[in-house]
Amino acid sequence: MAKGGFRGGFGGSQANMMKQAQKMQQDFLKMQQELESTKFEFTSGGGAVKAVVAGTREFESITIDPEVVDPDDVEMLQDLILAAVNGALKAADDKTSQSMAKLQSGMGGFPGLF
Repeated sequence: MAKGGFRGGFGGSQANMMKQAQKMQQDFLKMQQELESTKFEFTSGGGAVKAVVAGTREFESITIDPEVVDPDDVEMLQDLILAAVNGALKAADDKTSQSMAKLQSGMGGFPGLF
């Protein structure tokens, strides 16, 4: 065999990949914790209805301005509530997607992992 022969030259590369994977896992857990502790709120009807959703996608609260409560127009109130809740959920989903995209952009060595 020639001087220096085959030494299994992948060892350093594997160690580097493991470090990269561990860092990625730590970054993912940190991002997940941050998202779970974030509150997302959305208002509809010019602020008449406000919905607050946690990053865990659980509803925290719904606030309704008493002035928009019209017993003769319950449908409008229902629409305002739905708009506020859906807006808050969309805000949470958008932030999650942005965070995942940011995390994935730092994973040059692991394309297509997620």
